[in-house]
Amino acid sequence: MAITAFRDTKPFPQLIFSAFVILVCFLAFMVLSLIVALPFFGIDSVMNIGQLNDFSNPEHIIILKYFQTVQAIGLFIVPPLIIAYLFQGKPVEYLHLDRSFNSSTLLLVIVLMFTAGPFINLIGELNNNLVFPDWLAGVERWMKNSEENAALITEAFLDVHSVGGLAFNIFMIALLPAIGEEFLFRGVIQKIFTNMTKNHHWGIWISAILFSTMHLQFYGFVPRVLLGAAFGYLLVWSGSMWLPVVGHFLNNALAVIGMYFINKGSISSEFEEMGSTIDSYYLAAISLVLIIVFMLIIKKQNSGKQLSIPS
Repeated sequence: MAITAFRDTKPFPQLIFSAFVILVCFLAFMVLSLIVALPFFGIDSVMNIGQLNDFSNPEHIIILKYFQTVQAIGLFIVPPLIIAYLFQGKPVEYLHLDRSFNSSTLLLVIVLMFTAGPFINLIGELNNNLVFPDWLAGVERWMKNSEENAALITEAFLDVHSVGGLAFNIFMIALLPAIGEEFLFRGVIQKIFTNMTKNHHWGIWISAILFSTMHLQFYGFVPRVLLGAAFGYLLVWSGSMWLPVVGHFLNNALAVIGMYFINKGSISSEFEEMGSTIDSYYLAAISLVLIIVFMLIIKKQNSGKQLSIPS
């Protein structure tokens, strides 16, 4: 029997209920993952996850990757599917997974993500050099410590030297977040705030800010907000969830693949700094111009497909 009790609720109650569903799913998956992990990793490792900080230990990395994968599924992929079912009864329709898109638009999104790197790198560098006033020195130290810890874990995850390791990283760091985070932030949260404010722009930017905040990496906050907003506009203009999913996947996958070849010595580490150094600012400027041009073309190509706001 279909559950219809949540279909006529207002945006704010939907937001509160969505948070509840996300929390319950996260806790349920964490408990289940702990039970499943016991025979594989042993009770000592499972019960002391917070102390697995020896990133030179391959066993610690395997355990952390396992829980990272479970978290991506339990926190981002399953909740929006449940929420979409409860709010409309048709998750595919609610999340805009049934909408087609032009092949030329898909190609533009792919080219867009390849050319956006230098500008994103520049914004990331400016964000990274953020200096707080003296009275916020404690907050700044906390943010830097959080950033450094996140960077250490990320570097450990990306330090693979086999094709199999690269493939799993693409699955864990690129594919799962691209699907789950877009379903949740663009498919659910953006929709709720758009309906609440009756304005696509408010919905896009509020969800982009929440999307960036969720990562708890404050020195990459601004570029992540800009990426989230870009994905939001891709959804609104095209009406299809698959375009932001593709864009998100490519953004993450290019970083994973780039680090793989940097670690192997196949390309210079300067690759990830393009656009953020004085001698490459011109690349960031070109990148910005191309981003604007491609986004405007995408909007024009999809004229008439824009998502509507329920009255």
